[in-house]
Parts: sequence; structure tokens; C-alpha cells
Amino acid sequence: MDRTAIATTNAPAAVGPYSQAIAAGELLFCSGQIHLDPATGVIVEGDIAAQTARVLDNLGAVLAAAGRSMADVVKTTVFLVDIDDFPAMNAVYATYMPDPPPARSTIGVAALPKGARVEIEAIAVKPA
Repeated sequence: MDRTAIATTNAPAAVGPYSQAIAAGELLFCSGQIHLDPATGVIVEGDIAAQTARVLDNLGAVLAAAGRSMADVVKTTVFLVDIDDFPAMNAVYATYMPDPPPARSTIGVAALPKGARVEIEAIAVKPA
């Protein structure tokens, strides 16, 4: 099976030995996105709603670079530093995901890279 790296300047560049996403057959595996401004590489401040929006915009840019959209996402994993941020994150997340929303896991973690408060990774399928 071929593996193809996906990269876009419309999302933060990978800062380590990983790809923004890997296309493998019909599947696209998107690395976790945090609330970095892709133009500056600086963490977007603000409340968890603003941070979640930036994360999902970054994820959307990676999906678009692979010819996919949020409608093609079948599974996400959300990582939250403060699980009490879940309701506000969830409200923003719901505005980005079409019906039916993808399967999802949400995990409380001790810390995320660069001091981020939220990270979201996704798996998408090739559009029909």
C-alpha cells in the first residue's frame, strides 16, 4: 500500500518527525492539530472556544490539502488539558461537524505541546 504525506502551509508545519497527514488507500490519518497560527507559529490565545476554532480551522486546512473536508471525517480524538473545558469545546466542535458527526473520543491529559489546551486528530475517508 502506498503512503503519501500531505502538507500545507495553511496549517502549522510539523515540528518533528511526523507528517501533517498520511494518505493510505482510502484513508487519511491527520496528525493532531493544536491552536497555532499557521502564519506565525504562535499559540492563539483566548478562551477554549477560540482555541478550538483555530484547531478545527487547522485540521480543515490539512483535510482540504488532501481533497477532503469535515464531511469525510469518520473518527476524531480530542485531547483536553482541562476536562472542564469540554462543554465549550463541544459547542464549537458541533458547528464544524456535519450530520452525522464522526465517532469521537475525548481524553483529559496532563499537558500538550507548546502549552496548548486542546488538540484534535482525525481519520477521514476518500470522498465518494
